[in-house]
Amino acid sequence: MKALIANGHRVLHAVRDILARPDWRPALLMAASGCVGLLTAPVGRADPPPAFHQAPLSAASLENPFRGQWSAAQAGGRLYAAHCAACHGRSAAGTGNIPALAHARVQSVPDGEVFWFITRGSRSGAMPSWAALPEEQRWQLVTYLKTLVNAPILAPAPAAASMKPISAPPPPAPFTDFRFEVPGAVHKITAGDLPAPYATRSAGNAPAIVARPPDAWPKAPRGFKVQLYSDGLATPRVIHMAPNGDVFVAESDGGRIRAFRGLSADGKPERSEVFAGNLNKPYGIAFYPAGPDPKWLYVGDTDSVMRFAYRNGDLKASGAAEHIANLPHGSGHWTRDIVFSVDGNTLFVAVGSGSNIDDPDTTAAERYRADILAFDPDGSHMRVYASGIRNPSGLALDPRTGQLWCAVNERDGLGDNLVPDYITAVRADGFYGWPWWYMGPHQDPRHAGKHPELRQRVITPDVLLQPHSAPLQLAFYQGEQFPDEYHGDIFASAHGSWNKAVRTGYKIIRVPLHQTGRAGGEYEDFLTGFVLPNGQAWGRPVGVTTAPDGALLVTDDGSNSIWRISYVGK
Repeated sequence: MKALIANGHRVLHAVRDILARPDWRPALLMAASGCVGLLTAPVGRADPPPAFHQAPLSAASLENPFRGQWSAAQAGGRLYAAHCAACHGRSAAGTGNIPALAHARVQSVPDGEVFWFITRGSRSGAMPSWAALPEEQRWQLVTYLKTLVNAPILAPAPAAASMKPISAPPPPAPFTDFRFEVPGAVHKITAGDLPAPYATRSAGNAPAIVARPPDAWPKAPRGFKVQLYSDGLATPRVIHMAPNGDVFVAESDGGRIRAFRGLSADGKPERSEVFAGNLNKPYGIAFYPAGPDPKWLYVGDTDSVMRFAYRNGDLKASGAAEHIANLPHGSGHWTRDIVFSVDGNTLFVAVGSGSNIDDPDTTAAERYRADILAFDPDGSHMRVYASGIRNPSGLALDPRTGQLWCAVNERDGLGDNLVPDYITAVRADGFYGWPWWYMGPHQDPRHAGKHPELRQRVITPDVLLQPHSAPLQLAFYQGEQFPDEYHGDIFASAHGSWNKAVRTGYKIIRVPLHQTGRAGGEYEDFLTGFVLPNGQAWGRPVGVTTAPDGALLVTDDGSNSIWRISYVGK
């Protein structure tokens, strides 16, 4: 009976995964022929492993001796704070490619499968084995995790870290960390600078975000002023300016798009309204068609593209969302940035990988992920524009040339200084290597010997960034307020990652294009100061856009704020 039930769960998961795929109709028809045999298989017949991290069938039958026990859940919460919160977050919301544990699939699988995975760890090593913990403590962890779906017992905050500044030796040039990232510092990394895989161990160092101390404030280059534009938001992410000058922000955890209007004497918006709500982790925002009079506001949810009727001046949607296209989704990277081609005929959608190492050849869930997809504006004619891009988290068009650019989170697990994240102009039909190759002819040792025919096809990106800096949104500066040398340059966020022993990122960078539309490979730190000397972070930049007056607006989902950077003179 247990085998039959497990098979039934497996079918339901398979159907769910198929429905998430753009080609779900033929895939579902192909899968249907195997469903009857699966459901009617005789008890005791050998079955494929369940989908949850390939746990064996026997794991589902393991009984949790502490199931439903409040004291065990509290003990598990303390264990979670000590061993798990650094990566998965104190509230188990996850970050980047580290999955959320609250309200996630871990809540719907048997306790025994979760226990098995905690004990074994992941194949890639990104999730370590916790077999060294006593069995009782591993079951307490499972018991705690199962409380998160309804009324979570918040994991107690770990003991306050020492305020003593980090004293680790500096990284080898040209690599860096937050201690050497200050406004005006210029960095350049080339493919020839890359170390061998595993030159340093793979670190687990996710930030536990702290409240901003009274004396902490973002730091900009001389001549620039930083003001707090808005705060108290629900995970502000991508930010864009409407043609009429209103500012639109995706509050991803709030499931809404917020609109701001005007600017008061103290640098804050005069009006703030929720344009639309009840969205599924909204991220990308695009107005269509281009020009002064758009008719639609498009939104990239994590599982679909939606659009709202829009007229200049609308601060609230006039009607319900229209569904445009389904998107691949599931575990892993959930952000879906969107942008239209300069002629308006193509909608580009960024879809990050669901993993850190999974091979698309053997992992069906990776189909149409780690790609930039393209659609017609009505959501039809889906195709792959560029591939092998692990997480193209930010998309933007150079307004002078119409060239598509993206910011990319590369893979983890190979050491502090591998693999560089990057910002690059995107070539149509270009292949950027993931998961088999990186930065040209460098093969990931976890996929040694695979796809040698692709080696010469791998494109080396234009600007290599410090590994594990996690760039998200990027924007071309089109204002008139900043000095002339900034015009047309790229500003991009570096959200910061969990996979570096001493933090890097947590800043805004500038990529000079030298008024030519081409990058020289270097980038400059522009806005820093979000990490304290002891390594604790209080802010994490995400979105960046040019405001109507030429100032720069930067969203920060660490302090749930928006910052305004203006130029006030030498």
